[in-house]
Amino acid sequence: MALATSAPMSRKEAILTRRQVEGMIAEGHQIIIVDGKVLRVDTWLQYHPGGDKAIMHMVGRDATDEVNVLHSVEARQHMQKFQIGQINGRWKNFLPPIQGGKFRSASINVRDMKQKNEQHEWDDSSSTQSESPPPSPTFDVSYSASDLRQRKYAINPRRSGSSSSVSSFSLDEKPETPRKRRLGLMDARTQQEIDSDLAKYPPLDPATQDDIVRRYRQLNERIQKEGLYSCNYRSYLPEVCRYLLLFTLCLLCLYWGWYGASGMFLGCFWHQLVFTAHDAGHMGITHNFTYDTVIGVIIADFLGGLSLGWWKRNHNVHHIVTNSPEHDPDIEHVPFFAISHRFLQSLRSTYYDRVMAYDRFAKFAIRYQDLLYYPVLTLGRFNLYRLSWEFLLFGLGPRKGPAWWHRWFELSGQIFFWTWFGYGIVYKTIPDAQNRFLFVMVSHMITGILHVQITLSHFAMSTADLGIHESFPQKMLRTTMDVDCPEWLDFFHGGLQFQAIHHLYPRIPRHNLRKTQKLVQQFCIEAGIPYALYGFIDGNKEVLGRLADVGRQAAILAQCQRAIIDQGNNSCE
Repeated sequence: MALATSAPMSRKEAILTRRQVEGMIAEGHQIIIVDGKVLRVDTWLQYHPGGDKAIMHMVGRDATDEVNVLHSVEARQHMQKFQIGQINGRWKNFLPPIQGGKFRSASINVRDMKQKNEQHEWDDSSSTQSESPPPSPTFDVSYSASDLRQRKYAINPRRSGSSSSVSSFSLDEKPETPRKRRLGLMDARTQQEIDSDLAKYPPLDPATQDDIVRRYRQLNERIQKEGLYSCNYRSYLPEVCRYLLLFTLCLLCLYWGWYGASGMFLGCFWHQLVFTAHDAGHMGITHNFTYDTVIGVIIADFLGGLSLGWWKRNHNVHHIVTNSPEHDPDIEHVPFFAISHRFLQSLRSTYYDRVMAYDRFAKFAIRYQDLLYYPVLTLGRFNLYRLSWEFLLFGLGPRKGPAWWHRWFELSGQIFFWTWFGYGIVYKTIPDAQNRFLFVMVSHMITGILHVQITLSHFAMSTADLGIHESFPQKMLRTTMDVDCPEWLDFFHGGLQFQAIHHLYPRIPRHNLRKTQKLVQQFCIEAGIPYALYGFIDGNKEVLGRLADVGRQAAILAQCQRAIIDQGNNSCE
């Protein structure tokens, strides 16, 4: 009787250990885990339409939720070609190399290295080690699983309006524990914020975080079944009518010589257009990569003069490392703004690949940033032009692959925009320099409202790093707030009032976010995660309070540094 022989295991079916994956990452490979599958995406890095940095922040991690919510079904199917194996059981995350993670080469004897590396079994609770000199004692510490489980967990799900920011602790207060007394002022504040978030939010042990992820994925299935991912195209009819009305009023006022009023209507036109460009950038309209890209580029580049490709590269990183001072470009605004005391230490940005110098100008501006907040934001669009042209001229986007044509399409859009706006309106239609200046400034300052709406959702929220074992949904809800407004005002906010829901499920069309909000609120109650919800005015007060708080810290730090010089001590280290 012949014995049955099993078919040889294919490469994709091979079970890879955590140690094997670590060795591959140490050799420079880009390895991510998606749905239990090990993907080596080295070759895809330069082709990724969303930019390379978004992938790099997922290296060594279970990226299942991030990949699923940010990509279409077709994109996820395309990823299967990069599979080199699979894992067995629950994956324990590594700290990605871009965030300072250290990896052992496969050639290193594990037994000889065991004693040296055993403290990293739950490695690197903070992603800031080795990012910015000088090293901080707070970030040299790794929380063990038992340490995290032993922390007191006090949470009231009814406190849905509470922010995870810490504004009551001031730098001149003395830390309570002997360990904190040994820390410098900056490190004591950092630890205070971490402890505060650990008390407000569910513990980081595997069982709790796995339960949150399970509930989160079940909610996603329910959202799909209720059709909330389907775009109701009729919802865009009022949007298009509003765009046409605002642009017509701009041209009429221009014809009548009312240049200030014309600039105001053009600014309102740009303000409203951004919301649909945002939808397209997330494939929230047709859910087709090519169609939504064309729609987004026409709106952003041809009509608005801003690069959709730059926005995607920036925004995808923001969605993955939300409110991380070293990594999230959406909160890296030194020397004008600092929403965390950690910016007072000249952090290095992994997105911009440079040190955000806390120089003399920054020391002055940040002390008064709560007063400068609105004036600076009225000029924000000029900075977006700079970032857009930097992205396009230096070719920072993919030059090959499915997005190879984006750069050239966008450059065509930029030429078109500056032809109709810069030459056709500003230069040819407006007769003198004074009115040209008036028109340009009014049209751009009006869009400052948009920058307030964008920053409102994050500036007052937590910037603390709870480590690599925090689940995606918990981190999004901890770092993002929603803005409460009546339904008739949804057109003014354009979906930005539902940023917490949007961060959980970015591809849901914005006209369905209000319906989704009720489901997310129920999820937060069941999972024990506070849901931050403020009115527009109260939200602005929270942001101003955060800016004022960091400004006071900057002033105290300056006084302490002067005391160092005068007394020759190191009490402010």
